[in-house]
Amino acid sequence: MAWSNWSGSVTASADVTRPQGEDELAALVRGASKVRATGAGHSFMPLCHSDELILGLDRLAGEMAVAADRKTARIPAGWSIRRLTAALWEEGLALANQGDVNPQSLAGAMATGTHGTGVDLGSLATMARGFRLIGADGEARWCDAATEPDLYQAQRLSLGLFGIATEIEVAVVPAFHLAERIEKRRWDEVRESYDDLAGAHRHIEFWFFPHADDVILKTLEPCDPCVPPPSTTDMEETAFRRVLDVAAKLPFLTPWLQKAMMRTRFDGHRRGPAHAIFPSDRTIRFEEMEYEMPRAVGLDALSEVVGWIRRKRLPVTFPFEYRTVAADDIWMSPMNAGPVAAISMHQYAKMPWADHFAAAEAIFRGFGGRPHWAKRHKLTRDDVDALYPMAERYRTVRRAADPQGKFLNPHLENLFS
Repeated sequence: MAWSNWSGSVTASADVTRPQGEDELAALVRGASKVRATGAGHSFMPLCHSDELILGLDRLAGEMAVAADRKTARIPAGWSIRRLTAALWEEGLALANQGDVNPQSLAGAMATGTHGTGVDLGSLATMARGFRLIGADGEARWCDAATEPDLYQAQRLSLGLFGIATEIEVAVVPAFHLAERIEKRRWDEVRESYDDLAGAHRHIEFWFFPHADDVILKTLEPCDPCVPPPSTTDMEETAFRRVLDVAAKLPFLTPWLQKAMMRTRFDGHRRGPAHAIFPSDRTIRFEEMEYEMPRAVGLDALSEVVGWIRRKRLPVTFPFEYRTVAADDIWMSPMNAGPVAAISMHQYAKMPWADHFAAAEAIFRGFGGRPHWAKRHKLTRDDVDALYPMAERYRTVRRAADPQGKFLNPHLENLFS
């Protein structure tokens, strides 16, 4: 079967080959002229696309090894976040933060800057402390802050350009529990008080249907130890799926449907181990664009894009998701210029999305936004150079690691060759 990403919008003619050992993986890389790696396919951009060789690492042999000081662990790079966090929990450990889904591979999540939410918490890439890579020559090498430091700095958010990661050393913390609360609040109220709310909660985010006046606010706080929750999701999707299917057939009803849906009472509570509370089931297929804004202008950017959708009565059927992420020092990270507000725009996979995203992207760029690398965007090489001062150094490291461009595909070649 040909490869496809999760939403079905990116396909490739190459089969996915799943090596079971590092020697087999190295031989495959050595013999290929072009190769890309894939995890769960949660990238909406063609990052994993290859018509020659696509490698899946989920069957690669490997075990987790926790350091003696219990501050780091070496993890097989192809493990899913779900598998990783369950294994850490058995050791009394956890990741400091996660996103709201967990099927992605550890390597893929780090390579694209995947993140959760929290004013003092960075992306998963900030947790990386070292990488074992199979290079373009098929040889294994280790990089960290002391060993091949330039390769390590570039690899922290790599987009798969420097080699195939087989093992990642990750910062970990003692296991903890979380209490989740979901409630409905007025948009005007949340916009006025968001900075105070974000400072008062370890994790906070909200969803905002563009044609409604209320938002769905979600907070997570550490709590006393408790049993796993009975539900694996923060919100049930059946009713929302029905609404989306109506909107797909009768898009002009979208504003009315969203107002009606937000008359529902939202009042949810869950408690449990952190790795069971962070993620939720997300089974409805969609397309997504996400922009990281300077945090100071995030709410203004959201207000402007929502106002544009309302004026045009556009059938944007999913809510916007609004999160906060801490600053970092990673060369190609959208968070490397300071703390950000992450604004995610989604559209039901059965409905047109490209024109809506393009127009919204122009608004986000006007506020100084930079896109999540795995979500829809239209950056050019010139845009990359303008947005990222370390872009050319990143390319220099790429050329040294892969002089023949084995790990490039057309999308990445346009940006980084």
